[in-house]
Amino acid sequence: MNREAARRKAEALVAQMTVEEAAMQLSYQAPAIPRLGVPSYNWWNESLHGVARAGAATMFPQSIAMAATFSTELMREMGEVCAEEGRAKYNAAQRHGDHDIYKGLTFWSPNVNIFRDPRWGRGQETLGEDPCLTSRMGCAFVEGLQGDGETLKAAGCAKHFAVHSGPESLRHEFDAKASPKDMEETYLPAFRALIQEAGVEAVMGAYNRTNGEVCCASPALQALLRSWGFEGHFLSDCWAIRDFHESHHVTANGAESAAEAINNGCDLNCGCTYEHSLIAAWQAGLVSEETIRASAVRLFTTRYRLGIMGEGSPYDSIPYEVVECDAHLQKAEDAARRACVLLKNDGMLPLDPEKLRTVGVIGPNADNRRALTGNYHGTASRYITIQEGLQDALRGKARVLCSEGCHLFLDKLSELSQFQDDRLAEAVTVAEHSDAVVLVVGMDETMEGEQGDTGNEYGSEDKRDLLLPPSQRRLMDAVLTVGKPTVIVLMTGSAIDLADAGENANAVLMAWYPGAQGGKAVADLLLGKASPSGKLPVTFYHNAQLQEMPAFTDYSLQGRTYRYFRGEPLYPFGYGLTYGDVRVTEASAAKTDGGITVTAALRNDGARGTEDVLQVYAQNEDSSNAPLHPRLVAFRRVAVPAGEAVTVEVTVPEEALLVVNEQGQRVAEGKPVLYVGMNQPDGRSEKLTGHACIKIAWPQS
Repeated sequence: MNREAARRKAEALVAQMTVEEAAMQLSYQAPAIPRLGVPSYNWWNESLHGVARAGAATMFPQSIAMAATFSTELMREMGEVCAEEGRAKYNAAQRHGDHDIYKGLTFWSPNVNIFRDPRWGRGQETLGEDPCLTSRMGCAFVEGLQGDGETLKAAGCAKHFAVHSGPESLRHEFDAKASPKDMEETYLPAFRALIQEAGVEAVMGAYNRTNGEVCCASPALQALLRSWGFEGHFLSDCWAIRDFHESHHVTANGAESAAEAINNGCDLNCGCTYEHSLIAAWQAGLVSEETIRASAVRLFTTRYRLGIMGEGSPYDSIPYEVVECDAHLQKAEDAARRACVLLKNDGMLPLDPEKLRTVGVIGPNADNRRALTGNYHGTASRYITIQEGLQDALRGKARVLCSEGCHLFLDKLSELSQFQDDRLAEAVTVAEHSDAVVLVVGMDETMEGEQGDTGNEYGSEDKRDLLLPPSQRRLMDAVLTVGKPTVIVLMTGSAIDLADAGENANAVLMAWYPGAQGGKAVADLLLGKASPSGKLPVTFYHNAQLQEMPAFTDYSLQGRTYRYFRGEPLYPFGYGLTYGDVRVTEASAAKTDGGITVTAALRNDGARGTEDVLQVYAQNEDSSNAPLHPRLVAFRRVAVPAGEAVTVEVTVPEEALLVVNEQGQRVAEGKPVLYVGMNQPDGRSEKLTGHACIKIAWPQS
């Protein structure tokens, strides 16, 4: 049902409700109204990288890993799988009268906040540090999730609006101050794109304040949303409205907080403030009946658009059998292969199974299922760790020796051990007896993530620095000292500086949190069944460079992300090696109806075919308002056979050649130029890849 028809039905229904009944519908646990035939509905569901928290479901790589694919097609497919499995699970739950949390069709994904600081624990949930990449990938996910019919297959939600990226420990009280330029240039573009291009059905407010206003009751932010044409519903982050009086101290009590939120556009409360205080606010004259009914209409418009108000939908017949079906599992596995980023390779990779007798698999993440999942994950019926993936792939060909080596962050694995590093001797022994070593290190959701997810010395929130814990650093040093060919497989959701270990290893593969099928995907890459082809969606800094960056609480972009960082990074945004050698040999640009069409000739001079990512960056020379470095404006993943050439076209929106001034206005300024290549047009990328981008002046003379 289209929005106009759904709204008319919603208005007619809400008109029959008492004020009290309408107010109760604004809680995420909306109760049934039997006299009107309204079923209960729980709005809270998650599908960040697969349907989450509701039992078995296909698990894709974590969002930051999906961003590393630079593939809008893969993101759209992931959204489609989430919608398909979400509908199947919803249909089954309805038949059994189960209306509980995580059983609905309103998915609070994607997270399109900008990963501006490498310490942020929730950065793994995002699509990286760049507004163009985040916008394109976020739109593709929403389009796949919501479908292209008049009835929504599922409802997406752009979160967390706005200017939210840590610190986690301060999020309930923090005021994120951002300039008009940074707002327009960095923090807002993805939200605008999801609304205007993908038609996202919902927007979630952030916990923090932005420029003095609480995000879940911000007149300024609401005005932006409506100016962009947003017609869906707005919801609070969970228990964020309670923060108004308990942490931000902008109100005195629950009734005032409820009034502040709903009077400033917050339709749905994830939390209990509306449930316990909204009627009291209405009775005290703080909220009008019209305001309550308007929010209820917006919410029921979404429910009618989903076809879940008794009228039926084309998706009611989706069977439960689609959950974790072979086709969906294959898509997740393919995504994991394309997400891994080869950061270093001196020729060790790919390993040749025919020449190996013994492979050592060492490290705390080698057989760690949690390191596959990231946060906001579902439950897979089968997990394949990297250790298991290599064992399966090498069965009958080579012996696989294993050692956990160390704890993720504690000094020893056994509490009864008298000394630290109680598995180090075993790890060294395994390395000594191996022809090649796969050293699997990193983190998991117990070490980086959302505030309060788990408890340990790391707080499961933000990182303190960019180094791995001492236990893992000692393990890496000891194993590398043995001198066997060693690849480090790094499993984290964010940038890590491997320091000396990264220099001494023969190869480094960034595997992220690759999903339930991740071990098989990584084994395929290490053994050459496929070529790595992911690109970094975030900058990897040297740990010492944190001292050069603004304070974590400073939301200015100056000094951070690839567009404004002044130093030489460890590994740049957009960087990633393959087993081929793809470069751009020619490039041109022409004005077309859709914008600027860039045509690039790509050639693979390597001995192996591979996928790679064509990247187009723009800069405005002689402009005082342009970012310090060229910015990503278009990209496309492409397959290039060994020794062959292909021609690729991408479209750059004309607006991408404008710059943002200090007043937050987009203006034509300076001399626009485009850079076309397989990486960023910076010195470090050129040094690491051996290839420079082709520069095109625009307009071409």
